[in-house]
Amino acid sequence: MEAEIGIIGGSGLYSLLENPSETEITTKYGKPSSPVSVGEIEGRKVAFIARHGKKHTIPPHKVPYRANIEAFAQLGVTRVITTNAVGSFVKAYRPGDFVFMDQFVNMTHGREDTFYDKDEVVHISTAHPYCDALRKHAIDVAKKQNIPFHGTGTIVVVNGPRFSTKAESMLFRTMGAQVINMTQYPEVVLAREREMCYSGIGMVTDYDAGLEGENGIAPVSHAEVAMTFANNVEKVKKLIYGLIPEVPRERTCACKEALKGAKI
Repeated sequence: MEAEIGIIGGSGLYSLLENPSETEITTKYGKPSSPVSVGEIEGRKVAFIARHGKKHTIPPHKVPYRANIEAFAQLGVTRVITTNAVGSFVKAYRPGDFVFMDQFVNMTHGREDTFYDKDEVVHISTAHPYCDALRKHAIDVAKKQNIPFHGTGTIVVVNGPRFSTKAESMLFRTMGAQVINMTQYPEVVLAREREMCYSGIGMVTDYDAGLEGENGIAPVSHAEVAMTFANNVEKVKKLIYGLIPEVPRERTCACKEALKGAKI
């Protein structure tokens, strides 16, 4: 079984593929978060993994990130598209808006975040961690579909599973970041170590705690996040359905040579 494009997502995206085949994959890093579903979208072979498990039982700090990306690698995936609920530090990034990330700030700890922790020393460049080519295709599709979006965004990735304090949120805002999430790291870096193109599509579900009190903004709650995401899941699906046919079969971006010069 093979696939060209891998999608990692959460609730509401399990029905993304038509007539998928589900397979259990075991990697040297363990099993992925869920069985891998493989099917087609617009004639392209696509694999899907439920990041938090099919019943959303895996918290962000326990997601088997290495196993997820390695499972895609075993299937031949060269491009990874991910969807994420994100909180906003900036009023202009409103709940319901989409964000196509281009930078991250890692504030997680204790996560296994490299494939090269034995035998080889590799210094992968993450100056530009997200695939610009995929991001530009996503922007074009969002324009066609009249989806409110932001073409760039710096995301702060925290360990979770708790939400940030107001003080933490205000600190992250001073870094120049626009959004926050618990799962983009180390997913994006691991994909780069496997020389995959990686696109992070964030959907703003709430304003983070640092904006509490401004214009009646309340502290973030999981109920608010879940409700906003559920209300917009069809937009996420529509975007992905529109994006996949636009992705060229041949890669011309630098992602395919990410390891060039990185190995000692």
